[in-house]
Amino acid sequence: MGVSTSSPEKGIFVVTVDFPPVNALPVRGWFELADAVREAGRDPGVRCVVLAAAGRGFNAGVDIKEIQAAGRNALIGANHGCAAAFAAVYECEVPVVAAVQGFCLGGGIGLAGNADMIVASDDATFGLPELDRGALGAATHLSRLVPQHLMRALYYTSRTATAAELRAHGSVWRVVPRPELPVAALELAREIAAKDGRLIRLAKAAINGIDPVDVRRSYRFEQGFTFEANLSGVADEVRDTFGKTEGKSGAQAGEQAGNEGNPGE
Repeated sequence: MGVSTSSPEKGIFVVTVDFPPVNALPVRGWFELADAVREAGRDPGVRCVVLAAAGRGFNAGVDIKEIQAAGRNALIGANHGCAAAFAAVYECEVPVVAAVQGFCLGGGIGLAGNADMIVASDDATFGLPELDRGALGAATHLSRLVPQHLMRALYYTSRTATAAELRAHGSVWRVVPRPELPVAALELAREIAAKDGRLIRLAKAAINGIDPVDVRRSYRFEQGFTFEANLSGVADEVRDTFGKTEGKSGAQAGEQAGNEGNPGE
């Protein structure tokens, strides 16, 4: 359990997240993930990173039980941890392929939205059920996956979009049956790793440099409202009533990931 790494082929580095039962990461998990991705990017022999997850789904956000138990300090830690992990993926010196299966909620959107490419299983769903969980955040990253008005509709309603729908919008490279996901992600990574490593790193820096949105600053702006919601008490009120209102939509269910984890940062 935790964050593990492997190098299955020359030039390819795989970072795998495994926090049962739903990959709702504790504070330490976010920082471990950030460290693993940054370490991979610094390795001159690495030309592509694959970000993968074990278990039912890709990511269900932060560990709400940890926040409820530890209070404000855990909330601050989770916010810093999410910011560190999202930034590590975006700023990784080589391209990052996100291999997404099952639910990709909250923090999962932050990771996938900041990745360079996404390969998804045919059962993958993407969304930000933040408003149903007493949280805010990651609209910055969802807006990198879908058009602006769809992002707003998904955010306000807490609905999810399927991998096929995201592929239609051009943000998912390929959709495959779940058993084929690891192979499909490696195939894409292998094609990238075949390029000259020096040019790949220059290309990543150049593409990030022309990005129209500063994802670090944009996400940090969102986090200010997350803190406001918590300091005002409204976040706790919504979280306390979540169990009574869950099940009203498939987006809220997220394979019941929200029962164990809070897809919010």
